[in-house]
Amino acid sequence: FNALHGDWGEDGCVQGVLETLSIPYTHSGVLASALSMDKDKSKAVLKAAGVVVPGGGLFDRHAVAAGHVIPPPYVVKPNAEGSSVGVYVVYPGDEPIKATGEDGWTYGETVMVEPFIPGKELCVAVIGETSSPENGGGPRALTVTDITPTKGFYDYEAKYAPGGSKHELPATLPAHVFEAALRQSELAHVAMGCRGVSRSDFRYDDVKDELVFLEINTQPGMTPTSLVPEQAEYVGMSYQDLVRWIVEDASCPR
Repeated sequence: FNALHGDWGEDGCVQGVLETLSIPYTHSGVLASALSMDKDKSKAVLKAAGVVVPGGGLFDRHAVAAGHVIPPPYVVKPNAEGSSVGVYVVYPGDEPIKATGEDGWTYGETVMVEPFIPGKELCVAVIGETSSPENGGGPRALTVTDITPTKGFYDYEAKYAPGGSKHELPATLPAHVFEAALRQSELAHVAMGCRGVSRSDFRYDDVKDELVFLEINTQPGMTPTSLVPEQAEYVGMSYQDLVRWIVEDASCPR
């Protein structure tokens, strides 16, 4: 059971070791894991599949520290990290993020900079195989959760600290947006070649009525405050049943 996050555990490395040793394991395989950790490459794959992704792109970290590479408001984040580690939001009137140019920055020489999308933070858990739903198989999106951080934005503390955020499920959304979030999550799961469980994150600008896909997580959290167990329980799958399904889905290769 792979419950690792970040470097080595989530980026295809431990998956490659397990496949070399012919040890069955859970969640996504080498390619899907590596792609999903690379925000720039995953955006390219998802955009080609018809998923709506943010603009922006990769910039030299020193250029980001020296000035505004795109007009504020925008989001600065490492290209290959998870759990909102190293993420900053720059609003109009703010100074550039100096941290990206400092010696202590350990998240690579390029950083992802994207326009800030106001509105709701949404997520969808998906379970199942990568085969297309049109072929009679395919993944199943569970429901949509609307996440409201108790302070600031949805950072590491909001994700993992008890009481760090409030979850509304199912989210109160226009029907077409709710359905789009479900279908886009299943599409992303298939396009990225995910296996087992994944979680897709969105922003919904309710003023422009625009749903934008942020990223897909191949190793979603399984803590008491995590979103996937919460959604599974909502659709009638207990925590024990969810873990059992994940374990029974383990295989090699993936």
